[in-house]
Amino acid sequence: MDLNALKAALEASPENVPLLLLIAQEHLDRFDLDEADSYLKKATQLQPGHAKVQLLAARLSSLQGHISEAIVRLEALCQKFPEMAEAWLFLASLTVSEGDGPLARGYYEKAVAIDPNLKNDKLLTDIIQAGGASSTRKSGHSEPATNKSLSNGHIESGPFFEGDHFEDDGIPSLDGVLARDLEVDFQLRSDRKFEDVGGMSMVKDEIRMKIIHPLKNPKLFEQYGKKAGGGVLLYGPPGCGKTLMSLATAGEIQSTFLSVGLHQILNMYIGESESRLHDIFQLARRHNPCVLFFDEIDALAADRRDMRQSAGRHLINQFLSELDGAGAHNDGILVLGATNAPWHVDNAFLRPGRFDRIIFVPPPDLEARIEIARICSREKPVIEFSAEEFARKTEGFSGADIRSAFDRATEEALQEALQRGGQIVPITGKKLLKAVKNVRPSTRKWFESARNYALYANQDGLYDDILKYLKMNHS
Repeated sequence: MDLNALKAALEASPENVPLLLLIAQEHLDRFDLDEADSYLKKATQLQPGHAKVQLLAARLSSLQGHISEAIVRLEALCQKFPEMAEAWLFLASLTVSEGDGPLARGYYEKAVAIDPNLKNDKLLTDIIQAGGASSTRKSGHSEPATNKSLSNGHIESGPFFEGDHFEDDGIPSLDGVLARDLEVDFQLRSDRKFEDVGGMSMVKDEIRMKIIHPLKNPKLFEQYGKKAGGGVLLYGPPGCGKTLMSLATAGEIQSTFLSVGLHQILNMYIGESESRLHDIFQLARRHNPCVLFFDEIDALAADRRDMRQSAGRHLINQFLSELDGAGAHNDGILVLGATNAPWHVDNAFLRPGRFDRIIFVPPPDLEARIEIARICSREKPVIEFSAEEFARKTEGFSGADIRSAFDRATEEALQEALQRGGQIVPITGKKLLKAVKNVRPSTRKWFESARNYALYANQDGLYDDILKYLKMNHS
């Protein structure tokens, strides 16, 4: 952010609190604490009760080494603005730095319940290591909030929780185990649909055949001995929509969505990781139809030959058992796995009945990039923009790269809007094409590595799709 430009804009509008906060934020990022303090004081004089002013003041206190003061400020802020997720997350990070893991866990859960986008695996790991394996149940504002997706009025709108048991705070329980205690991103509904995902027609068709069509035409599929569910492994470069596709699948069938990460499974105690994995599958079985999504699955399904410790092998065997539905039924459960490194996945996971569909998710082609560009331009003041021209300039870009270009152009327009006193400045096609030049395709590095695996470790033609995409022949 151009600090000089912001200060020039402030000269024209010296009582503009948002501008004062932007400048203070920039000085904090640069560790110019005295400068940040002076701008915060001006903002405080103008709007002493402004939530962002108080949040930045707490951050300033923490950077000055006054952690206790910062915590007191944040506690007051969270009490006054209980829906301010940033404040709860910051409070969690300071609390764990003081060694109170359980209390920090409660603050962290509150932040993520308000805004799931604030999930921070590193912070959660630090909290767990500090003893925050579960939150405290104290009175007052430290009480963790219920999962927002389960308390927004949708519980009564569908059949998926009929007959289920709930704890007092409204979170679905599983034989006394709360979904929250499993640390799973639990959503009753996903508002994403396939139309929100540009391209990926092959992936969509495969998922339709696996779960959407069987749910809509159960009698027809029964005649062919087919049931809803199964496993699909999505692999490819990062940022190409694997996670988004899992959310869109849940939205298409209006199902429960469980997103599972590595930190939600692994536990230092022998046998505990396997137990947690079993509980997560049981949760999915109780709430089917369900999309059970494992991100970075290569970390949970690593090749056992590479493992020195037996604990890792035991966890993989448990995972395979759950996929097979040993002792239970996986009907109506679509297990989606996503990985950037399929060559690290144990071959046992790739057998029929487990992840029996392995789909390469490449960077979006021209038509998909046009579609993604149109999706990104929704609800933004975009003018004089040709999605087709933009798509031609973004060959090799992932969906995330395209969004990054839109973000850059949006920030440029916002900066101009601030300089004009809040007047809306449109995002032009010229701004977007300029932003494209400043974004390097993130997929190139992945293909450099994938190419070697596709050429020299391509058993059974598993990576033929990579060679096809690179227009190479496997000799």
